[in-house]
Amino acid sequence: MKTAKQPANKSTALANGHVTSGSQVFVNDVHIHIPGWVVNIDSFRRWVASEDFPKTGNVWWLSGGVWADMSKEQAFSHLDVKGTIFAVLYSLVKQDKLGRIFTGGFLLTNHGADLSGTPDGLYLSRETMASDRIRPITGADGGVIEVQGSPDMVLEVVSDSSVKKDHVTLLEAYWAAGIAEYWLVDARSDTLRFEIFQHGPKTYKRSPKKHGWMTSKVFGKSFQLIVEKDASGYPEYSLEVR
Repeated sequence: MKTAKQPANKSTALANGHVTSGSQVFVNDVHIHIPGWVVNIDSFRRWVASEDFPKTGNVWWLSGGVWADMSKEQAFSHLDVKGTIFAVLYSLVKQDKLGRIFTGGFLLTNHGADLSGTPDGLYLSRETMASDRIRPITGADGGVIEVQGSPDMVLEVVSDSSVKKDHVTLLEAYWAAGIAEYWLVDARSDTLRFEIFQHGPKTYKRSPKKHGWMTSKVFGKSFQLIVEKDASGYPEYSLEVR
């Protein structure tokens, strides 16, 4: 989270992306107010469901506090690579009737890991959906707006303001939440980084790479993310499956 400016009152913003309850904060030149009653994960969820919750940006409850990023998502290093991965996985899941996969905007909550927020993507297998590992939550106006529990896989694409959140905080939180795989992509430089983390006894373990390929136990296939330049010189991504 980058703090461009703050009003003269009791506004507080911490360098690690957390902001305090009751704050009036300017984040990336966008004003957000954290109500004073947002003090734990359940009060955060009530805030999410209220009219006062920010309509834009990425706001989470993480490790005992609110984390906020109001910056715009970059077209090629974030939106395009996220869309490429989602398109391939959506087709795979749909074709083989594996379960359901969702892109950013679906609230994930896990009380044991003290996290509530919207990953860049999450996958629920048919078996998980039929089990007590997850619980769909219906909104006041109908329709499922949140999933509580442990999805099979989550995806995060790193931005400049989410480096510590994605590489450290969520790596620990998603493991604590019992999520089988954490897919992490960093496309901000010419050196594309793509990792599949497998849930281990004490922490996540990187899936070994062989000639660029990594195996996903969740999907039962191997994947390779590659990037080339299009005719205009912009990065163009492909997620290959075998």
